[in-house]
Amino acid sequence: MMKKLATLFCAATLVGCGSSTKWIAEDESGDSRLVQRGDTLEITAPKGLTLWYPELLAGDYRITYEATVLMEEGPCDRLSDLNCFWAAEDPEHGDDFFARTSWRGGIFERYNSLNLFYVGYGGNGNTTTRFRRYYGNRYGAPADEVKPLIGEYTDAGHLLVANRPIRIEITVDSGRTTFRVDGEELFSRKLSPGEGDGYFGLRLLNNRTRIVNFRIETR
Repeated sequence: MMKKLATLFCAATLVGCGSSTKWIAEDESGDSRLVQRGDTLEITAPKGLTLWYPELLAGDYRITYEATVLMEEGPCDRLSDLNCFWAAEDPEHGDDFFARTSWRGGIFERYNSLNLFYVGYGGNGNTTTRFRRYYGNRYGAPADEVKPLIGEYTDAGHLLVANRPIRIEITVDSGRTTFRVDGEELFSRKLSPGEGDGYFGLRLLNNRTRIVNFRIETR
């Protein structure tokens, strides 16, 4: 049985957050804006932005949230890049994942230095949804070696729709990780022992996104 963790959004630039639980922001623009109202977080990311949940997740766990990419003629409204990282670790800093948070700074290419799983939902201008495994110890090698493609969709049924919420569920359970949207399994991969352990991050790029009901459950 999974056990729920209390997870409230907060970050240094967040408006209206009274919780001591903080997400760690790596913000390429330095101008990202996060506004919380109850269990709803609205994120405006002019460039690359990664929000890391600050606690290491290990063993079996489930991450769920509802996400909407907003298109309301705002200056950062762009229908693309509802992305995420999980099971992230830094092979150069095994005891301090956030040792290089300033260096990464939201710059996408620098996440090649991490071991992690990645789904880019509606990436490349909302033309692809891709699942990758990153191998940070190969940093500097060609991209197809550092982050090989495991799976991909290009049909409209697996891309973003403006202002339509989708429910994302990521699980690490019984030696397998799975990514689901609205109950449909899109990607799944068998794990070696400990491979699912690491940090979770929301990854956005030049868009405005609403996140509702973020929850983490552990076993």
